[in-house]
Order: sequence, then C-alpha cells, then structure tokens
Amino acid sequence: MDYRSLGRTGVQVSPLCLGCMNFGWGAEEDDSIRMIHRAMDAGINFLDTADVYAKGVSEAITGKALATDGRRDRIVLATKFFNKMDEEDPNAWGGHRYHILRACEASLKRLGTDRIDLYQMHRPHPSVPIDETLRALDDLIRAGKVRYIGTSTFASWQLVESLWVAKELGLNRFVCEQPPYNLLDRRVERELLPMCRTYGFGVIPWAPLAGGLLSGKYRKGEPRPAGSRYEKEGSAPFGRDNEAAFERAESVVALADEKGCTASQFALAWVTAQPGVTSPIIGPRTLEQLEDNLKSMEVRLSAEELAKVDAVAPPGSHVSEYYQANFGPNERWT
Repeated sequence: MDYRSLGRTGVQVSPLCLGCMNFGWGAEEDDSIRMIHRAMDAGINFLDTADVYAKGVSEAITGKALATDGRRDRIVLATKFFNKMDEEDPNAWGGHRYHILRACEASLKRLGTDRIDLYQMHRPHPSVPIDETLRALDDLIRAGKVRYIGTSTFASWQLVESLWVAKELGLNRFVCEQPPYNLLDRRVERELLPMCRTYGFGVIPWAPLAGGLLSGKYRKGEPRPAGSRYEKEGSAPFGRDNEAAFERAESVVALADEKGCTASQFALAWVTAQPGVTSPIIGPRTLEQLEDNLKSMEVRLSAEELAKVDAVAPPGSHVSEYYQANFGPNERWT
C-alpha cells in the first residue's frame, strides 16, 4: 500500500479514503459494516463521514464497525460538522462556537470514541468570522477531543485567510481541504490545488466519480439503470447529467477500455495521480462497487495516457457543475 502524508502533518493515510455517506440509507447496516471491514482488510486506513449523513446514522454505523478487534486504533477517522441537524433549531448548524462544541460532543457519542482524528467544516460560513470557528476548533484540539482540523469546498482565499488568522492568534490551522474534483469538473486545478500545494494542505477530493456519472453505467442514448442514483433524466442536481457530461463520460469509457480496466477504476486512478492529491473519497453502496473501486489502486496511467485524458477533458475545464457558487465558496449563508 502506497500510504501518503496528510498535508504537513506526517500522518500516513491510504491512497483511497472510504466515504461513509451511503451507510444508513443507501446501504443497510450489516452491509455497511462488511464494507468497512473489507476496506480495512485491503489496507484502507482512512474513513470519512459526517454528522448530517443519514442524520447521524452513518456515524453510528461507522462507530459500531470500529468497536471490535482494535480496529479504531488502526483508522484515521474523519467526520464533519456544519449542516442542519435540527430544522427547528436556528443554532443547530453553522461555523460558530455554540454549534461546533455541541456537534463535536454528539459526533463523539455516535462514533463511540473519545477523539476525532480529523474534524472538518463541511462548508464555509462567510457570515461567521473565521476566528470564531478556529478558536472553537482549537479548544477541541487542546482538550484532546480532536487531533486535526480541515475544511470542505472552501475557496482558496478562505483557506489563506484562515492561515493568516491562525498565525496571528496562535491557533491550530486547517491541515486539509476536501474539494469536488473529477474529470467532468477540473476547475480546482486553476487556483485551489496550486494553493494547497504551496501551503501544505492535504487534498481529499469528493465526487471523484462524479456521483457515478463516470462509473460507466450511464451511457449516452441508453436507458439509465433502474435503481441508480440518477435513474430519472434530469435528477442530478445543478444539471450535472447534461449532454456534454455524457459525451465526456463516453470518452472516459473508451480510454478505460484501451487500458483494460473499468471506467470507474480509470477515473479514480486519474484523480489519485494528480499533483497534490492525497486521497480521493470513494462512496460505495454495495460490496461489488467497493471491490471495483479498490482495484483502481492497481491502475497506473502513463504520460501518454494522461495526455489523452487532457485531450478529451482539458485541464481546468468543466462540463458539469460541482465546484460552484450555489453550494460552495461564494454562498452567503444566513
């Protein structure tokens, strides 16, 4: 296993991170636990969940899977806070101290652990000063409840601002960012990824398979698979399943066929090979999907193959919306 450093920390994580978003609603508890154990047996030591996934059920399942045979101590366990956990409580979300401290205690209880290895802010909260967020997170680190802190879907300027505030106030800094990054949307290459390499942020991409659009199961001109995430036409948010996206996905399938691997393995291998990327997050719903994703770690792309990718999916380009203002860095949350 080719373990990698998580940013500047020196902590070693596997080249794939097992995302637990589907556990508790897309996958039943027993199947979810089997997937966690199978991933660990394959050398995966990095798990990512969030309090909002299935409203806490994902965290509870993840904690149960790690509760035996000393598994917890072999895992770098990441979870996230920010999103609404109670629709009627105006303070049950966000990046302010009041919510962060409560959210952490609740996650610790659901996970059945005394510490969170990586505690991430699920989205930026521009109306809350970043010093308020960092002070609360710093207190959790000093209390031993959190080891490291990170972000998800932040803009470059927000991360640089956080570094300046952390330095000015003597607080622990964010060590990694979790951006959307895949062959349908490469815009993070323009600024975010170079910034992360410059300042030593780990990069843990979400949606490396574009929510399954790069898995090879969605084909242009063919009916969408029954029971799939985007079975109904136009069901993907932000118009992600558009004609241009399907055309690019077809090109990825062709490149994968040339390579002798599945489209999902090719797409994952490509993200994993990009400069600055630490560990893409896979989000299987079934053991079969997990086994397919794990095999991507055996795929190595040559310079010629990478050039072919750039020809069909130019650097910095996008045909589908992932890294965008409607849900990301420029949203002005109330």
